[in-house]
Amino acid sequence: MTSQLRPAVVRLFYPAALVALAAVWLLMFLFGGGALDRNVYEAIYAGRRPVLAAMAHGATLLGEPTVLIGAGFAIAGWVWWRRHHPHLALALMLVILIGRGLSEVQKFCIARARPDLEPHLVVVKTSSFPSGHATSSMIFYVALALALLPAGRSRSIGVGCAILLSLLIGLSRVMLGVHWPSDVIGGWSFGLLWVLLTLERAKKLLGVPVTR
Repeated sequence: MTSQLRPAVVRLFYPAALVALAAVWLLMFLFGGGALDRNVYEAIYAGRRPVLAAMAHGATLLGEPTVLIGAGFAIAGWVWWRRHHPHLALALMLVILIGRGLSEVQKFCIARARPDLEPHLVVVKTSSFPSGHATSSMIFYVALALALLPAGRSRSIGVGCAILLSLLIGLSRVMLGVHWPSDVIGGWSFGLLWVLLTLERAKKLLGVPVTR
């Protein structure tokens, strides 16, 4: 792709991606919990497959909101102290913490019941939509990749790996029986939408040079 065409493509892709992610979230909100959700849930549930259940337990730990928030503070401290970018550290924490908070607001307001078709393999206390693990992991890992990796191939690979890791974490929540698939897809879509909407704006607001 020529250098003249690339900015135009980016300008078209960005709003299209935002609209698509918002539409996916809305569809998961409106139509979650139906027959398709139940069928996919039963197909993925790992309660009768101990090896898969153990793998799901391991994956879900990488998306624990408390773990991600703690890691976020540690990484922000490193960025502040070692890389001398306090404004970038603050931008990262704002995106991570506010995004997580909005996920909890959605849970409270929507109040979708957790699936009860199978025994839950982990303890859960909040409502179901959207998945906090899917939301938090998508925000955390993608924001880190976009903010800390240099523009180019390494950033593209980093973002791809971040999304893949979040997909695995979200999948583990269905395998453990505590989320409908639509909860997880809604969490992924909101998390990615939040990062695309806020990260660069937060960096600009705080005076961090924007890299492309």
